[in-house]
Amino acid sequence: MHNLLIGRTNTISVRVDKPELMNRILQHLRRQVPATFWKTGVLLVLISLTGLLRGSPVLAGNIFNISQDTLKKAEAKWGRDARTRLLAWENLIRSDNSTSDLEKLEKVNAFMNKIPYGEDIDVWGVDDYWATPIEFLGIGAGDCEDYAIAKYFTLKAMGFADEKLNITYVKAVKLNRTHMVLTYVNKPGDEPLVLDNLIDTIKPASGRQDLLPIFSFNGTNLWMAQQRGQGKVTDSSRLRPWRELLKRMQENNL
Repeated sequence: MHNLLIGRTNTISVRVDKPELMNRILQHLRRQVPATFWKTGVLLVLISLTGLLRGSPVLAGNIFNISQDTLKKAEAKWGRDARTRLLAWENLIRSDNSTSDLEKLEKVNAFMNKIPYGEDIDVWGVDDYWATPIEFLGIGAGDCEDYAIAKYFTLKAMGFADEKLNITYVKAVKLNRTHMVLTYVNKPGDEPLVLDNLIDTIKPASGRQDLLPIFSFNGTNLWMAQQRGQGKVTDSSRLRPWRELLKRMQENNL
């Protein structure tokens, strides 16, 4: 597991409703973000005109905000506690003053793991559903995919480079079922740390012999686990739920 490849992309994904406005936004971001980030990192800009005026969270650099419209929609859909959870999430990101990656990882892992576990069929009424962070925290329950995805986007909003994070499908040996975790590496070749909803302690991959890697992805890349921990990128249909999730986020759907 500790040799899983880390995908990286230089793609900027933007939904443009008004080109002039988007150009001004990107010009502003380029002034705020170091040039090296644009060359080597990932900027996933989930911004639309609707999102700016009344929509879902804006994640770009150090900016993170949940609009009042989104909070109202969440409260109307899932109750007052949804607003409380979402504001707590916003505060976690905006007020973070951690001095190390590990401290951030521990804060995010602990925050998300407090959300009760629930199978998709019970929470969403379908066999398989990958919730956005807004949906996961709004409804206040989810399964392993939802924890991993919420942790991924939270750490991205806190400034983590995409190449440090992988959403990783594994087989949970003791449960005899597939499972999803988030893994972190400081730099390529390092042993990953595993953020898991099954246990609260963040452990290195070598300390999680109960997990067998299957595939992992970040951004838009999917990496298949092979012998000796090597992998290859593939355009597998396994990424369909991920693409659908990103589309819902871009379209400002709760």
